[in-house]
Amino acid sequence: MIDPKNKMSRRTILKLGAGGVLGLLASTVMNPANMFAKSVQETSKHDMRSMLKSQGHQGMSHGYDPGKDSSEGLERAVKALTAFDYGTVSTLANGRILREYEMIAADWDNMEIAKGIIFPGWAYNGTIPGPTLRCTEGDIVRVTFWNGSKHPHSIHFHGIHPTDMDGLEPVLPGRKFVYEFEAKPAGLQVYHCHVQPFTRHIHKGLYGNFIIDPKTPRKPAKEFTMVMNGFDLDLDGENEVYTVNGYAFAYMSRPIKVKAGELVRIYISNMTEFDLINSFHLHANYFHYYATGADPEARPAFTDTIMQCQGERGIVEITFPAPGRYMFHAHQSEFTELGWMGFFEVE
Repeated sequence: MIDPKNKMSRRTILKLGAGGVLGLLASTVMNPANMFAKSVQETSKHDMRSMLKSQGHQGMSHGYDPGKDSSEGLERAVKALTAFDYGTVSTLANGRILREYEMIAADWDNMEIAKGIIFPGWAYNGTIPGPTLRCTEGDIVRVTFWNGSKHPHSIHFHGIHPTDMDGLEPVLPGRKFVYEFEAKPAGLQVYHCHVQPFTRHIHKGLYGNFIIDPKTPRKPAKEFTMVMNGFDLDLDGENEVYTVNGYAFAYMSRPIKVKAGELVRIYISNMTEFDLINSFHLHANYFHYYATGADPEARPAFTDTIMQCQGERGIVEITFPAPGRYMFHAHQSEFTELGWMGFFEVE
């Protein structure tokens, strides 16, 4: 792990460009004795220019090219796009639908968040973000939560439910708790740990999307789930890497394939810690945005950029007019350069 006593600010890191930051952060994590372990003051202008020159060929003219090599973290992020967990479904005696889920919190010291960068995270069911849970409004949701971590944790679900199911009480290591409630209202919710210090329990990876579909189904669409997040590698309260679904530049390595003319629906949330807002910007097109996504009949915003504070979420609906590569990214430039950008590859 990066020594917090010898850290380089993210402002300085940004000067290196995307290629430089990932290469240098990776080498620091793997070999903290190298030059990048020096403080900003100890790094000479000659050293900085040499680093810039060595990375300059990768450039930022149209985004850093992270390559297409497979890795555990990349495959996890690609899978997360379309991984919806509908639970184990049964019918109660009163005719209502019961959906049962199992969630386990555990310490994951080897979570790959970028090419060559390992993060010591906490995760639900072994992924950051956690699984995207999905149900229909009015279903009874039963989540059996096991705490396999060394630390107390919980699950706080956004939505309407009894206060004794709100996830405010810590579940101690080795213990379990069963959350049970009626799923409402329809829309995109999120869940996260609610044990103090919140900044660390959320930042370390304990969060995910929770979709409550309306009883009247939305129009058929190609659907994806995205969670915007960030990672503070040197524990100084500022993120050095930004991602969607937990892996930097994932959808540049593997552009998201869709078809021209089809409806694309994205359930997108922001669980980034240490930054006031995050954002989603689409190039060469506009989209409809349903804040929180509760009412499919509501009048959406028609835009190419949205902002979300932490915990905010909504539904993006896009129709691409023609084939091509459409970039998407945060509209905070530093977030983009530090991992948060990708492409839709429209056929």
